[in-house]
Amino acid sequence: MLGKKMVRDIFKHKSQFISIFLMAFLGVLVFTGISSECIGLEVNINDYYEETNLADGWIYSPYLNDLFLEQVNLLGPTTQMDRQLVVDSVADFENDPEITLHFVENNTISKFYLLEGKPLDINDCDGVWLDKSFADAKGLKIGDRISFESKGYVIDKEIKGLGYSPEYVYHTSDHSVIQDYNKIGFAYMSHKAFPEDTVPYNVLNVKFEGSPDTYYKLLDYRLNGYYSAFVKQSDHPSVYQFSEEIAKHKMMADIFPVVFLIVSMLILMTTMTRIISHQRMQIGILKANGFKNSTITQHYISYGFWLVLTGSILGLILGPKIIPPIFYPSMIKTYKLPLWSPTGNMNFIYLIVLMTIFSLAVSYRAISSISQEKPSDAIKPKAPKISTSGFIERLKIWKKLSFNFRWNYRDAKRNRLRSVMTIIGVMGCSALLIGAFGLYDGLNDVKEWEYNQINHYDSKLMIDANATISQIDKVASDVNGDKIMEEKIELETDDTKKMGNILVSNSTDLITPTDKYENKIEIGNDEVSISQKMADQLNIDIGNTVKWHIMGSNKWVNTKIDKIHADPISQGLIMSPNKLEELNLNYTPTSVITSQHVNKTYEGFKSTITLDDIEKRWDEITETAWMLIYILSLFACILAVIVLYNLGLLSFTEIEREIATLKVLGFKSNALRRLLLTQNLIFTTIGFILGVPLGIYVLDLMWASSGNSFYTIPKLTITNLILSASITFSISILVNLMFSNKIKKLDMVESLKASE
Repeated sequence: MLGKKMVRDIFKHKSQFISIFLMAFLGVLVFTGISSECIGLEVNINDYYEETNLADGWIYSPYLNDLFLEQVNLLGPTTQMDRQLVVDSVADFENDPEITLHFVENNTISKFYLLEGKPLDINDCDGVWLDKSFADAKGLKIGDRISFESKGYVIDKEIKGLGYSPEYVYHTSDHSVIQDYNKIGFAYMSHKAFPEDTVPYNVLNVKFEGSPDTYYKLLDYRLNGYYSAFVKQSDHPSVYQFSEEIAKHKMMADIFPVVFLIVSMLILMTTMTRIISHQRMQIGILKANGFKNSTITQHYISYGFWLVLTGSILGLILGPKIIPPIFYPSMIKTYKLPLWSPTGNMNFIYLIVLMTIFSLAVSYRAISSISQEKPSDAIKPKAPKISTSGFIERLKIWKKLSFNFRWNYRDAKRNRLRSVMTIIGVMGCSALLIGAFGLYDGLNDVKEWEYNQINHYDSKLMIDANATISQIDKVASDVNGDKIMEEKIELETDDTKKMGNILVSNSTDLITPTDKYENKIEIGNDEVSISQKMADQLNIDIGNTVKWHIMGSNKWVNTKIDKIHADPISQGLIMSPNKLEELNLNYTPTSVITSQHVNKTYEGFKSTITLDDIEKRWDEITETAWMLIYILSLFACILAVIVLYNLGLLSFTEIEREIATLKVLGFKSNALRRLLLTQNLIFTTIGFILGVPLGIYVLDLMWASSGNSFYTIPKLTITNLILSASITFSISILVNLMFSNKIKKLDMVESLKASE
């Protein structure tokens, strides 16, 4: 019998209960959807790393002879070693794509992952195992021959296999953070494929036990001066970038469930409080007919329990099926994994259990007081709350305020829970909108800052390692360009080590350094500037000294910091050629930049890229971020509609008798509509104002998860505020208009006699 009653009550108040169901459903849907993607990425990448035996660290040294290997082995923690010769090359194609060649000794660490063809044969001197992404971009297949030019050698091999590498999950060239598989790639070959008998190995892949920091200290103690760099697994560009991508998605998964869980529980509390208040007489009759307090309590707490449980289970089922396919297409363009599949864990079940427990607790709070009353008391209408004049109502200005404002103020005082809930719902909506539009502004600002305010060149011509000085000078003169040097560097202060870049700008006006407020700054010929984000990571300031070296060189130098610049994409040092040579380091130009549009490659230069191409690839790499913006905006609007409609309906139902009384007293429908609209707008205004700092916090979280390579200061623009406010208030007004007909059709007699 009570089951039938529950079904009737749910249908009678279907709008509120549908809202509860949707909040639970959407919260679990988003959490399980994004979390299943994150967990799937972690499981997929860890399985991939394990299957290919990804190195725990990479030791770069020109002295990788047997004695060096013996010394590394004697460190103690070392469990496995594998030498490689890693060199840059240019493939024999029209656009001179850059291919990183790996001549492997054993292929036991960071192994080539085969997708097509036969496994890598360590004794095959004629075969090459090629990056599948590059092969697809160039239309290459098994059995084709391909030529590479590197360090004066021309290496012609037959493609024996296509696949991926765990070191190239994320792959970019040295001069761009953007992937273009038509211009970059990698290839693996046996050490026997090298043109000479002796292979000058330069990278030692190692597996070891214990922490990377401890291993580095042992390595530095025994072999200091005999190696140029040690890169631990977590600092490898590919590993680090993919880890940061997972962190972004985890942040999203943490934000949504909290908002939707809080709102769903508040809606449940107000709905159950109202139902129980209206059913006092029914509860009293049930008590008088012998129903126990525990039975009545179980009956009412089951309302929210079944709805929340059903919505949560449906969200659990659909989340992993709907959300991951939304993100995968854009991620597949950026990252290369052999498998993309979502995976769940017990946290999904824990969330559902937590939500159902909260639903039971909230419903119990609503029924607990009346369930303990005697049948004779419960069967009577509850005595109305005694309304007392507050501080504001005792002020002289109170009587000068409009009836509209005074009525809404007192209604909010009588229904504090409903008022607070409305404000919280609007806060959540405005915070998500501000976060979404703030991310939109930030992405556009980064693009404008990097590619218009800092970089003013049109084309960048990449210099080949074998180019002569006369070739470089001639091309620079022909295109009216400036020579610059860009290299990977490693910086160290105390116990902190970071990878970065160095720009030796040669006083060019085609690159303009800026401070963190995007104002132009001048860096003198005898000055060294460090990027703001790198300075923050190393915890240094102007006047401090930083130790650094160019990757591939074991010569470390100490440099005093004279300036701090800011760059949204590239983090590291800027100095002049004079300053570099003052530090006894060679100034070796790596590219020529020009304001002219160059679409050809010169002798001595391996490739040419334009700023337009880089911007297009930037748009592609930020597709995942744009997807986040769309999802935030969509769910913010859904949240606002559900919350405001549900509370508008609840508010109308609770004050139905008051509205009927006012109609009897002569108030027109338009006046009553304005009465409700005023209350809605007041709560929306308060919620929006409180949602602004919450939105800034959400925006900070999103940018904090963007990784150490990107730098920007989250900004709250006037456009963001206006747009977020417009959407929030438009939804509020639209929802309010839905209740216009209810006021017109209100039965005054029935409403006034409802409590008798």
